[in-house]
Amino acid sequence: THVPTRIHTHISSEIAPADLEIPAGDSKGDRQTAGSGVHKKAKKAESSPQLAPVSLPGATSHTMSVTSGKTGPSLTREILSHLGLANKTAAWGTLGTLRTFLSFSVDKDVQKLLRAIAGQGVDRSTIVDVLTNRSREQRQLISRAFQERTQQDLLQSLQAALSGHLERTVVALLQPAARFDAQELRRALQDSGSAEDVAMEILATRTPPQLQECLAVYKHDFQVEAEEDIKSKTSGILRDLLLALAKGARESYCGIIDYNLAEQDVQALERAEGPSTKGTWVLIFTQRNPEHLVRVFRQYQRYMGHELEKTVRNRFHGNAQALLSLASVIRNTPLYFADKLHRALQETEPNYQVLMRILISRSETDLLSIRAEFKKKFGKSLYSSLQDAVKGDCQSALLALCRAEDI
Repeated sequence: THVPTRIHTHISSEIAPADLEIPAGDSKGDRQTAGSGVHKKAKKAESSPQLAPVSLPGATSHTMSVTSGKTGPSLTREILSHLGLANKTAAWGTLGTLRTFLSFSVDKDVQKLLRAIAGQGVDRSTIVDVLTNRSREQRQLISRAFQERTQQDLLQSLQAALSGHLERTVVALLQPAARFDAQELRRALQDSGSAEDVAMEILATRTPPQLQECLAVYKHDFQVEAEEDIKSKTSGILRDLLLALAKGARESYCGIIDYNLAEQDVQALERAEGPSTKGTWVLIFTQRNPEHLVRVFRQYQRYMGHELEKTVRNRFHGNAQALLSLASVIRNTPLYFADKLHRALQETEPNYQVLMRILISRSETDLLSIRAEFKKKFGKSLYSSLQDAVKGDCQSALLALCRAEDI
């Protein structure tokens, strides 16, 4: 089956956030809640020709504007300058629950953690409070400063002071994101039962730079390419999908809707019947950008009278799950994660590894969207669900990452 290739067309664009959220600290000056912000709506010039708003899975909603050449000062920066915050470092415009802490003092945090570890009895609440209210970049700064000032490794010190699920959560918080992802990917590939679930999650939901760094760390830490482990530990269409995703060859959205390519992809998928044509499915699912694929899915349903997932189940039978998982990531990434969190909470013993991995990895990107999808689908907030299911010291850390109740 012939699968058409895409010719990229680039346009000049200016990206301005639709909403600006400025988090505020609590009475202690440390904790920042995702919901306690001042929102400013930015009016766009009516005379500027614009494309329709583009919804990016796992990212903030932006409006792509076609400009005539020169672009004015960043709207975000202009507003921040009026508020006296232009020189502050913050994750403005994200849908994460955890923002860069504006009153960050690495020396104060090192002292807090040192007292929490070395004092009479381990102060778990202080450890959780510091690590769940700093961005990952800030946590790395704390870790390096702790080593320089005390000649001790913060990660090893906390491992010695803590235990159980809280220890594993704190270790995950302190590790660089790429190393944590590499370890999770390795564990999944060594355990055939979780390769389809965890490996798919990591390879399908990380940005190209994140994925490249993860695979580089994988090779460094385990002395083997991730692709070699994928080849030896998986098979069938799952192996083909994971190998294709690991190449990081997915197209990025350039602001142009290619209706002809969407039509051609629908026809290619319609004709690609049987295992011998699985390459067509793999290529389209792993190389087209998500915005294009959502359009393909909708068009396929209009033509065929049923969702594309029904065709996947009928044609691939027992091998369908990998494609179905990838389709759910493409359709709605926050909903994909909400479903995974719900399943983890519904087990007889909550799957702490899944809860920890998702809450930490999405806390600075789209956890607010995941919370909204969770509440919408299951009728109960993620925060309340964590309160009911999670026990012990780990509960406070996971709740802090979740941040707030959704009414």
